[in-house]
Amino acid sequence: MKKKSPIVEIDPWLKPFANQLEKRYRKAVLKELELADGQHLLSEKCNNHLYYGLHKTAGGYHFREKAPNAKKIYIYGDFSYWKIEERFALHPIGNGDWEIFLPEQFVKHGMLYKLWMVWQDGADERLPSYVRRVVQDADTKIFAAQVWEADEYEWQNAAPQRSSHPLIYEAHIGMAAEEGKIGSYLEFAEKVLPRIKKLGYNTLQLMAIQEHPYYGSFGYQVSNFFAPSFRFGTPEELKSLIDRTHGMGIAVILDVVHSHAVSNEHEGLSRFDGSYHLYFHDGERGRHPVWDSRCFNYGKNDTLMFLLSNLKYWLEEFRFDGFRFDGVTSMSYLNHGIGVDFLEYKQYFDENVDEDALTYLYLANRVVHQINNQAITIAEDVSGMPGMAFPTEKGGLGFDYRMSMGIADFWCKTIKEVADEHWHTGDIFYRLTDHRREEHVVSYAESHDQAMVGDQSIIFRLIGSKMYDKMSVFTPDLQVDRGIALHKLITFSTLALADGGFLNFMGNEFGHPEWIDFPREGNGWSYNYARRQWHLADDDTLKYKYLQHFNEAIIHSVKETDVLDFAPLPLVRDEGNQILAFERGDSIFVFNFNPEKSFTDFPIHCKSGKYKIVVNSDSPLFGGFGLIDETTEFFSLDGVLKVYIPARTAIQLVMK
Repeated sequence: MKKKSPIVEIDPWLKPFANQLEKRYRKAVLKELELADGQHLLSEKCNNHLYYGLHKTAGGYHFREKAPNAKKIYIYGDFSYWKIEERFALHPIGNGDWEIFLPEQFVKHGMLYKLWMVWQDGADERLPSYVRRVVQDADTKIFAAQVWEADEYEWQNAAPQRSSHPLIYEAHIGMAAEEGKIGSYLEFAEKVLPRIKKLGYNTLQLMAIQEHPYYGSFGYQVSNFFAPSFRFGTPEELKSLIDRTHGMGIAVILDVVHSHAVSNEHEGLSRFDGSYHLYFHDGERGRHPVWDSRCFNYGKNDTLMFLLSNLKYWLEEFRFDGFRFDGVTSMSYLNHGIGVDFLEYKQYFDENVDEDALTYLYLANRVVHQINNQAITIAEDVSGMPGMAFPTEKGGLGFDYRMSMGIADFWCKTIKEVADEHWHTGDIFYRLTDHRREEHVVSYAESHDQAMVGDQSIIFRLIGSKMYDKMSVFTPDLQVDRGIALHKLITFSTLALADGGFLNFMGNEFGHPEWIDFPREGNGWSYNYARRQWHLADDDTLKYKYLQHFNEAIIHSVKETDVLDFAPLPLVRDEGNQILAFERGDSIFVFNFNPEKSFTDFPIHCKSGKYKIVVNSDSPLFGGFGLIDETTEFFSLDGVLKVYIPARTAIQLVMK
């Protein structure tokens, strides 16, 4: 009798789909064997970046390109005075590959160049598909490849050991500057890294690193997959940032975009060799209906090796410690999951699923973990695809974590549509712990998504326009007090109930005001909303400091008490009084969401022992009213602990 797959044992609802799960797994395993020639680890074969592109060798440079539809290819640039000449024509060498050797007298560090691609019925300029450095002319705004042969970077610090609970600080280098400009890697290292270290986060997630023509795309319209964005500095400066981050004991993961590519032809891969299908689907399927971008064809080996080599490049060349994969839901379904509520299991196995994309995700996780068994991978998937965050060795797709995207939606909907006095603690506990049994998740109350133009951050929804004139510590205001109190409860409950990891977007830890809006024609190309106003959190006369102090306290507390190592055990879900209490390890968390009622000697049934308060959201340090005596010791007698819990307050108690 055939044994059930491990995931079916965990989730019996998958039993009717066991054969489809097995078929999916077999397809991925066979593709891995095919790509690896059945003899090597797949990661050892993902070396396209070492073959294609511009590489310095003895006496000059070798350049290779894949363009099977091309009839002729020329390389031209500063060395040819931007003339297209026969002596700089590439030679076909089979398998759709082209090659040229450029003597060293022609090519120097810093020179600009492009390709002139000729096909059956046309020709146009292109940037190499494996280009590692792209720059934009300040006046013409035109992009060009750049020869980059800097001295080899000397790494100073080893990467930290992998944390089983990534506490992630999501950051965008460019908008991390306080001034109205694009920030740099070096500025981030000097000004922002110390903040992250002090707050206690153990993982830094960098956005918008892969080169993108339009700054306002937030890095999600990638053109040059192997090129770190020129806007923030040089490749060596990115390495220095990662090196310094490692020196602080913080891992660095890349927000990688393999779900689609920019449609731009001069800068990107679209119609690269005159065909639309080199790396993408042809026709309507090759274009994303919402993002106006190109959709990869994961059924092509050329596409798979391009993307897998890309992962290896970022891991080895820049020593990233893993990836957060963007747009996994869009990849996984032919309709990209647009407007779909995933309510039935059959939706994970019907004709709408892109099985080739799932094979790629399996292969990607195999390669990443073969190269670095300490690396982490996170899937941005809202659909709840079974096996997404389940080991490949057990038939899953291999992600270590899935982004728990429903939590942010839950908080947004609750704040907008439900009056405070009707917040249900049972619903809060369920929504914050709702995920597939076999997976770990990264929980968050808000990310960069919730602060983009057209949406609002949590603090802005709670306080509104009073952010502008009522945040002084000398200006009492009930609405601001409510907003700060609820912001603390929302953040703390999301963190305290996380099963895996937690994420915060930079600035949200202190309730950064307003929204994110990158320079564009509609706002006069202004950087006013594409920056972070750090001074607000550092100003002792403003209330932002309270939220920053609180965020620091709870991050350090969950690390020091190891609560995330234990599953949350609900103790109280009192809907009438709006009290939520649960136990994790030796800690007890008590949340009073009630806007009016405080409770004296509120009974909580728990383990017998002596407890002390380690976090109190009502502390004056956090903008509270100081109603709780934090020196009080609490005794659980006969399994009953009685606590004083004021309205809109949360406490964490630890057994002494």
